[in-house]
Amino acid sequence: MKRSRNAKIIATLGPSSSTRTRIEQLFKAGADVFRLNFSHGSHEDHKERYDAIRDVEKELGAPIGIMMDLQGPKLRLGKFRDGSALLGIGRRFRLDLNDAPGDVTRAPLPHPEIFEVLKPGMTLLLDDGKMRLKVLECGADFAETEVMVDGVLSDRKGVNVPDAVLPLSALTEKDMADLRFGLQIGVDWVALSFVQKADDIREARKIIGKKASIIAKLEKPSAIDDLDEIVELADAVMVARGDLGVELPPEDVPILQKRIITKAREKGRPVIVATQMLESMITAPAPTRAEASDVATAIYDGTDAVMLSAETAAGDYPIETVEIMDRIIQRVEGDVLYHKLRDADRVAPEETEADAISAAARQVAQTIKAKAIVTYTTTGSTSYRVARERPEITILGLTPKVETARKLALVWGVLASVTPDAKNFNEMVQGARKMAKAEKIGERGDTLVVTAGVPFGTPGATNILRIATLS
Repeated sequence: MKRSRNAKIIATLGPSSSTRTRIEQLFKAGADVFRLNFSHGSHEDHKERYDAIRDVEKELGAPIGIMMDLQGPKLRLGKFRDGSALLGIGRRFRLDLNDAPGDVTRAPLPHPEIFEVLKPGMTLLLDDGKMRLKVLECGADFAETEVMVDGVLSDRKGVNVPDAVLPLSALTEKDMADLRFGLQIGVDWVALSFVQKADDIREARKIIGKKASIIAKLEKPSAIDDLDEIVELADAVMVARGDLGVELPPEDVPILQKRIITKAREKGRPVIVATQMLESMITAPAPTRAEASDVATAIYDGTDAVMLSAETAAGDYPIETVEIMDRIIQRVEGDVLYHKLRDADRVAPEETEADAISAAARQVAQTIKAKAIVTYTTTGSTSYRVARERPEITILGLTPKVETARKLALVWGVLASVTPDAKNFNEMVQGARKMAKAEKIGERGDTLVVTAGVPFGTPGATNILRIATLS
């Protein structure tokens, strides 16, 4: 199903959007990839949603990507004697491993790994950053702090340690169980939470292998320090702005968004901008003008995809939210300034045959006003490299593997389609012509630019470019 835009939309499924009918409506409204949030719901819930997506995919004949989003470690306080406590600014407050209920003077923090890295002067953030503590003294099982930002603290509120890398794996026991389940049913993308360093990606890769592609969720300040290697190792990255905004000053987040998108573009990795994009539409039928501008900024910045969370999972207007996001993207991509920025920000090709052919394909297509660039790909790498060029026309990603087509549903500008494997280049060209007609991309006499690799089926071996005319 050809969209009237290049950037993709990810919609999270939940109580507002779990039926097969609603999933089909979301796809037709513009959702390209569906997110299964494993912070909520049972395996049975997610299996039902997975099956419904695949049923819609089969009926409509369009590959649909499915992302599983792992919860990651959750650092939380214990409980309070009265359920909550009012902490006053400037007062002392102790955190320790004692599991006795807390009060206005102390609270249990059942995470020895936090005390292991604390140092005097460090900051602790509580309840999504609403409260702030400064560490005065600390040891292996306690921290004496001063309340810098006061408020009411209640049971099981979250704790963030922005000044340190915690000795924690990004994969908890729950994540491992969820991951085994997700890989078994056949998810296409695994979004890895709590990424602090490149080794977290390596650990996940050992388990996932080639069964799914990895999205590194960039939500910790330490991950930004290791950004180059994380982007290199991951298959895609996500700008998780909500969590970044907890541990970093809010004025830093827009700058980091641009930096992460730029780095992902340089490496040819798909990049997603997520969190609070159209949040007011959880309860309202239209977004704020600021939210519309926020979505537009992500598109101007060059993101591959934008993601909806509670807006579609639990909101009152899931279909309308996707439709409005679709309209915003189309409007931006039709703007003259968008095209000027895209040309100005185009990334220089790397010194490889694949990048040389991909860059040439864009230039040739632009010169002869071709209707599409057709990429034959087994793993998706050829389509990724052409998408990195941000051409003005559709990228028709043809692959014999449905798994690859589903992954390409996330990639900017790619219209993925499953085709029989070609035995030679002439068969490839004929297949390209056939699919272009089927997708109504061109008419008789129009031209296509076809790229492929020889020998066939070799990942990253793009080394042929040919112009084909539709007959």
